[in-house]
Amino acid sequence: MRLVSAVFLCVLAGQLMAQNNGFPFGKVTYNDLGLSVYPKDTSAYAVVLREFGEAYIDEGRDNNLIFEYHTVIKILKKEGLKLADVTIDLRHQDQSKEFIRTTRASSYNVENGSLRDTSLDPKSVHTVKVNNYWDQTKFAIPNVRVGSVIEISYALESPFIFNFRNWEFQSDIPKMKSEYWATIPGNYLYNISLRGYLKLTKNENVLIKDCFRPGGSASADCSRYKWVMDNVPAFIEEDYMTAKSNFISMINFELSEIVYFDGRKDRVTKEWKDADQELKSSDLFGVQLKRGKSIVDGHIDALLKNETDPLIKAQKIYSFIQGWYQWDDVLGKYSELGIKKAFDARTGNVGDINLSLVAALRYAEIEADPLLLSTRANGLPTDIHPVLSDFNYVIAKVNIGDKEYLLDATDDFLPFGTIPERCLNGKGRVFGDKASYWYDIKTAVKARKRSLVNLKLNPDGVIKGSIEQVYTGYDAIDERKEIFVSGSEENYYKKLKSDYKGIEFTGYTVDNPEDLSKPVSVKLDFELTCFDDPKTTNFLFNPFLFDRITRNPFRSDERLYPVDFASAIERTVVLTLEYPQDFQLSELPNKVGITLPNGSAKYGYEVKDDGNKLTVQSFLTIGKPVFTSTEYHYLKELYAQIVSNQQSDMLFKKKS
Repeated sequence: MRLVSAVFLCVLAGQLMAQNNGFPFGKVTYNDLGLSVYPKDTSAYAVVLREFGEAYIDEGRDNNLIFEYHTVIKILKKEGLKLADVTIDLRHQDQSKEFIRTTRASSYNVENGSLRDTSLDPKSVHTVKVNNYWDQTKFAIPNVRVGSVIEISYALESPFIFNFRNWEFQSDIPKMKSEYWATIPGNYLYNISLRGYLKLTKNENVLIKDCFRPGGSASADCSRYKWVMDNVPAFIEEDYMTAKSNFISMINFELSEIVYFDGRKDRVTKEWKDADQELKSSDLFGVQLKRGKSIVDGHIDALLKNETDPLIKAQKIYSFIQGWYQWDDVLGKYSELGIKKAFDARTGNVGDINLSLVAALRYAEIEADPLLLSTRANGLPTDIHPVLSDFNYVIAKVNIGDKEYLLDATDDFLPFGTIPERCLNGKGRVFGDKASYWYDIKTAVKARKRSLVNLKLNPDGVIKGSIEQVYTGYDAIDERKEIFVSGSEENYYKKLKSDYKGIEFTGYTVDNPEDLSKPVSVKLDFELTCFDDPKTTNFLFNPFLFDRITRNPFRSDERLYPVDFASAIERTVVLTLEYPQDFQLSELPNKVGITLPNGSAKYGYEVKDDGNKLTVQSFLTIGKPVFTSTEYHYLKELYAQIVSNQQSDMLFKKKS
C-alpha cells in the first residue's frame, strides 16, 4: 500500500501541478479590467497582476525537464501593446531540442458593460528557426488594446536537465506578485542562488517522500522550493551598466552533481584543475593551439627574419594576424572552424582568430596564454567554481619582460595592447601550461577627447571659426570606425555637417585616420549666426557649440547596482571668442570646481574675459571605470552641475 501511495504521490507531482498550483485560467475580474494606473509606478505601461511558474523533472518522456508558466498582465498604455506579441525561446543542440507542449492565451475587455474573452487560435502558434542553437515559438494575442488584460499559459519540455529553469522576478514592467516553484529529485544536486537586490516575500522548502520513481523501481525524495516576491518594481536599464543579468532579481540554478540509483556519481561542477584539463584536451581549444603553430610557422618565420626584440616581434605578429583575418562577428571561446580552415579562409569567429594569435606568439617563443572572459553584455562569470559556459570570449595575455599585454586581433582598429570595451568586464581566467588563474581585466587606456575652439564674432553677427577635436584611446577607436563606416572622409564630413544644425561648415581636415599609434585629429571650419540685426543691443552666447550634455544620464533617485564606464574618461574644451569692442559681457559666470571623494572624478569650468576676448575652459575627468551604488549620488550631482553649466547662456550687452 505504501508503494502505491508513493507512486500515486509522484504522479500527482507531475500531473496536478496545473490544477492545484498557481491560479486557475480565465478568472480575470472587472477589478482587473478597471485598473487604469498602477499606483506604485504611475509611469508603467503595463503591470503583471499575477505570475506563477513551476519546473520539475518528468518521470516519463526521458526524464525531461518540464517548465509551466502562467501570467496575467494589465495593459495600461499604448507601449504595452507589444506584450501581446509573445516569443518563447527554445534551445536545440544536435538531435536534442526543446518544444512547447501546450499553449493557451486570451485577451479580456469590457464591451457594452460585459466582460469579453477572446481566445488565441492554436493554429496561429508557429515555431521558427533562429540559428543553429535556438528556435522561437511565436503568437499574437488577438483583440488587445489599451485597457485590456491578457493571459498567457504554456508548458515547455526540455531535455537539457543540466540547465534547470531560472526564474526572473523582475522584468521591464512591475509585478504585483511573482511566484516560482521548483521540484527537484534528490538525485540532482543544484547550487541555487538568489541574485539581485530585492528580498523574497516567501522562501519555503518542503520534502516530498518517494516522489521520483523513474522506471517504477528505485525512488528518490524531492525538495519542493517555493519562492514569492510581492510588489516587484520594474527593472530599469540605465546608462553605464553591464548586462542586466548581473543585477536583476532572479533565482539561478547550477547543476553540481547527479547521484544515480546504482550509487554512481557524476560530478558536474568541477574543480579548476578539471576544467584546465578539459580545455587542454578539447579539439576546439587546446588541440587547436598545438596545431596552430605548424599552420602559421612559415608566415611568422618570414615576418620576424633577423628580428630579436620580443616586443617588436609581438607587435608584428599581432598586426599580421589582425590584418590576415576578417572577423565574422561571431563570439566564442572555441575555434568554430578549426585554425587551419579559418586561416586558409582568412575568416573566423573570436576563437579562431585569437587562438591563432596565441599559437603564433608561442611559435615565436613569446610567452602567451589564452584568457577566457565574459563580455559586458553576457554578464559576470561565476568565480567560486568553474562554469565554462559562463565564458563567451577569448583573448591573448602576453608577458614580455616585466610587462603584461592583453591582445584581441578581431578588430582592425585596436592598437597593440588595447582590447575592445566589450571585454572590459571584471575578471577573466588565464589558462597557462601548468594551471589556470583569475586575472583582473583592467586597462590604462582612456577615452580621451580634447576640443580646441577659436571663434571671432564680426559686427554683422556672424561667427567664423574652427574647432579641432583630438581623439585618443577608446575615443580614437570609435572615431576611426565612424570614418570607416562612412566609406570615405568626404562622407564622414557630410555626416558631421548633418549632425549639427544651425552651423555652416566650410572645410575640414582629418589627420591620422589609419595610423593606430597616433591620435585622430579632426579640424572643422565653420560659420554660424549669433544675431541677425547689426543694430542689436544684446545677444546670448553658449560656448558649448559641440557635444553639449543636455541630459543627466543618472536620473533615478537611487541606484542599487554599480555605474560602469568601462574605462577612465577625459573631456577637455578650450574656447576663445574674440568679439566686437562695443560689447561687453554682462556678468562673468562663477568658477566651478568639483572633486568627488578620493579624486575619483573631477569637473571644472572657468570663464575669463579680457577686453574683447573671452576664454572658456572646461574639463571632466572620470578617474576610474567603476563606481559603487553608494557613490551614485555624487555622480548624479556632478552631472547635474555639468548640464546646468552647459545649458546656461552668457549675455553680452552693448556698451552705453
